[in-house]
Amino acid sequence: MMLSEVMPVPQGALPVAEFKDHLRLGTGFADDGVQDALAESYLRAAMAAVEGRTGKALIERAFLLTLPDWRWPDSQTLPVAPVAALASVTVLDRDGVAELIPPARYRLVADMQRPRIAAAGTVLPGVPQGGRIEIRFSAGFGPSWSDVPADLAQAVFLLAATYHEERHDAGAARGIPFGVTALIERWRTVRVLGGGAA
Repeated sequence: MMLSEVMPVPQGALPVAEFKDHLRLGTGFADDGVQDALAESYLRAAMAAVEGRTGKALIERAFLLTLPDWRWPDSQTLPVAPVAALASVTVLDRDGVAELIPPARYRLVADMQRPRIAAAGTVLPGVPQGGRIEIRFSAGFGPSWSDVPADLAQAVFLLAATYHEERHDAGAARGIPFGVTALIERWRTVRVLGGGAA
């Protein structure tokens, strides 16, 4: 399984000004552009960490999931939530010849913890020997920062502020701060049975 972002979070969707206010950075200085670039890099790093810990895409964007085969004959769990829409499902053979699967053959089962694609009939389309599946979908709470739940947004700001404060401390290999962990805990996906049911 390989999950990749088709497009990164747009720069305009990042709350750079709000984060600078959170840090109480001064304005009007000659290096405002430098501060903006640093604030953006800390925000992106903090978002990646929070998304990785929770399995939630904060800002809506397109993803591509590549699989060697379906997990089950009738459904496949998607590794990130919340899924807004399935864009396409394509089955490719070993030579890369693609077959676009009609949307009538599958459906999205929306779930905040384990969204999945399910067969509209009894089984999902078969995958040729040595082939693969490509699922394109969009996931995230919404297209703007205001769509992100308040506790997750606060967790990103707290973590990004930690990165900012420790930017000169090369030996600061600390984990996620407790305040951030507490804020994201309810959003984490609990795996049972060693992930076998996921």
